[in-house]
Amino acid sequence: MTAIRFFHVADLHLDSPFKGVTSMPEHQLKMLRNSTFEAFQTLIQTAVLEKPDFVLIVGDIYDGEDRSLRAQHKFQHGMETLNKHQIPVFLCHGNHDHLGGKWTRFQLPSNVHVFQKKTEKVHIRIRQHDVYISGFSYIERHVKESMMPSYEEAAQTDALHIGMLHGSLAGDATHDVYAPFTKAELISKNYDYWALGHIHKRQVLHMEPPIVYSGNIQSRHRNEKGPKGYYDVTLEKGDARLTFMPTSAIIYDVVNCSCKDIVHANEWFEEIEKAIDQFRNKYGAGVIELNLTEVDANTLALLEGTPMDEWLSMIRETQEMKEPNVWIQSISIETSETIELESSGLTENVISVMGKWDSQQWKEIVSDVYQHSRSIRFMDKLADEDYKTIEKEVRDFLQKELSVKK
Repeated sequence: MTAIRFFHVADLHLDSPFKGVTSMPEHQLKMLRNSTFEAFQTLIQTAVLEKPDFVLIVGDIYDGEDRSLRAQHKFQHGMETLNKHQIPVFLCHGNHDHLGGKWTRFQLPSNVHVFQKKTEKVHIRIRQHDVYISGFSYIERHVKESMMPSYEEAAQTDALHIGMLHGSLAGDATHDVYAPFTKAELISKNYDYWALGHIHKRQVLHMEPPIVYSGNIQSRHRNEKGPKGYYDVTLEKGDARLTFMPTSAIIYDVVNCSCKDIVHANEWFEEIEKAIDQFRNKYGAGVIELNLTEVDANTLALLEGTPMDEWLSMIRETQEMKEPNVWIQSISIETSETIELESSGLTENVISVMGKWDSQQWKEIVSDVYQHSRSIRFMDKLADEDYKTIEKEVRDFLQKELSVKK
């Protein structure tokens, strides 16, 4: 059987508001908020050049159930471009852009098949070979029950069967669990490929058959680090070849910079600029957390002589005129082993108590922030992994601020 080729795409989140970004100048913030559209345009342009047999989009095309007018217009234009080049598209809606939302309707071109609330199997003929694609769209945001019983088991052994599923691996508490499934359930359907969406981390859960999350096409916050994109898949019976295709317009990441033997401020700035330039040359535009490593007693004394906010402001100023733009979100410090810190009894007691808190207790601790009428509009719901991040940052802060050098 001749192989088929398709793009596995998910979680476009067009027109994401990029909550939680502070202090960024307006022109840079505008670039950040346009990044989902730039990533989408990269996808469309690549499809026109490469001409895959079809494109799968597995949920969360839009960032919210209200589907902004701008996002819909740009998406519709992208689908028209693919239609002009005779590239079919199969899409389903996920928890963010479910069918129950309210929005101004756009009519998509004839090359686009939109799965509805009831799971269906669609047939497409590619070079005299039968391909069946199964999927469904969320009717509302919270689809808590398993949808696996609604997927037909593959019957035609000489055809290719592909499942599209926007959902979560059962038992994975790191994300909101929607349309849960197990690998055993997916394997039992005898499909040749499972195209998954919802989890923004790119990962292959199983290879025979492939059970794959393509991740999102553009990072939206600091917990989505590294390049984002989609998979270019070549598929035939018993064999799949996956090629990651990056689309990120802006990369979120951590940049490490060694501060070994640095005594003077000019040396420090030179090393910082060198580390940022290396990132820029590799990835282009980005939002980075600068992590200072191998900080010895001399460098620590240098840094402690000036408030860290002032160091951060100076670094941002050195990067203002450079292109592509790299925004430094924060600075953290890792001291070398030559510096011994002695924690006070109070520090150890606080950290010990904090380590026993569960997610519910952390939720109560930060509740005042999330009940503030003005700030809540700009903040995402916290998941278990976010509470772990908060605990680590609080622990690091206490150890740095309340400890003394021996």
